[in-house]
Amino acid sequence: MYMATATKKLTILVDADMHRALLLKVGRGNIGRFLTDAAKPLLATKNTSLRSAYAEMAADSLREKEAHEWSENLLTDSYAAQEKYKK
Repeated sequence: MYMATATKKLTILVDADMHRALLLKVGRGNIGRFLTDAAKPLLATKNTSLRSAYAEMAADSLREKEAHEWSENLLTDSYAAQEKYKK
């Protein structure tokens, strides 16, 4: 089985020469798979970079501590603002 994930239909416009070349190169019914195989590495690279950036930030314990304190203070400020406007 080729694709383990769900597939979605996508309509794209290509010029006539590109369409002819795709038909000759990969054949009718295989263009979607060909384009998916060509695009997947390009898209995965960015995703991997983003994933590694998040992992790097999470590994910074001082930054994580400061971020946690900041988010906890947001909650405190939010509750204080609600109490102020309830009256």
